Amino acid sequence: MDESKATPKAVVLSAILHIGIVGFLFLAILPCSSYENVFNALGLPAWMNPITCSAPLQLQGQVIEATLIGTTGSPPPKAVKVKPVPNTVPPPPTVPPPPVPPPQTPQVKALPPPPEHPDVKDQEKVVEDAAQQADAKQLQEEKERQRQSELDAQAAKQKEEKQKQIDALFAKMDAAAQQTKKLDNKAKQAKQQMDDLKNAQDDAQADLPDAAQRQTGNNSPNSDLSSEYAAAIQNAVTPNWLRPDNMPSVPCQVHIVQSPGGDVLSATVDSSCPYDDAGRRSVENAVLRTKTLPYKGFESVFQRNLTFTFRPQ
Repeated sequence: MDESKATPKAVVLSAILHIGIVGFLFLAILPCSSYENVFNALGLPAWMNPITCSAPLQLQGQVIEATLIGTTGSPPPKAVKVKPVPNTVPPPPTVPPPPVPPPQTPQVKALPPPPEHPDVKDQEKVVEDAAQQADAKQLQEEKERQRQSELDAQAAKQKEEKQKQIDALFAKMDAAAQQTKKLDNKAKQAKQQMDDLKNAQDDAQADLPDAAQRQTGNNSPNSDLSSEYAAAIQNAVTPNWLRPDNMPSVPCQVHIVQSPGGDVLSATVDSSCPYDDAGRRSVENAVLRTKTLPYKGFESVFQRNLTFTFRPQ
């Protein structure tokens, strides 16, 4: 389709549409009576009229011109006469008003005339008495503050003494607990030593301490001095070992530092030891309690830094 031909046609249709809208708006603002007059002037039949105006009211009588004020509506109802109700209540008695009292004039007392010659000595005495009262009041306040300060100091001292008593009591309780713990450890150690002595067997080896189970060998046809040295250390450490509860029966390596002669300087459990903290401390304390490890007869295999495999028994 050619755009040059379509444009005038669209303009014409748009103009017709606007004219129709304007005509519709014009008809919409016309009153109903004017619309009917225009419709009748055109001579169109009544069935083609889409709008029917309501017929005006037809009332008999002459036209009365009046100006309506306020709300308009139906005429007011006729007035109905009401019988008066007799007044049966007697009127109140007349009481005369009370007499107005005459105004009272306040009496003004006359002040005594000032003395002609004031006594200077009396004034000085009054000033002196006031100064003495002020000094006495200040002295009383100072005494009260001093007394309160003494009471506060006494209360603080009593509080401090009571705190000292409480601290001393707790210190005694801690000391008693430590002493009880030491006695329990000593009792356990003594019981262990008694058990070791009871189960010990003398095999005529004076250099080696007695033990419940002697680690003398594993039925090997050959004897190694290093193995005998390890067994001697095991026999020396075992009596000084306090076995904790739930201790596994597995070996644990201990790094021992000793001086020539066998004096123990330090003992540290290796990180690969499968024991818990309590078990590791028990092994280290057992080596430290031994103090002196076997030395005589093992000079050739002596090591200052020794790694010892502890085996629980």
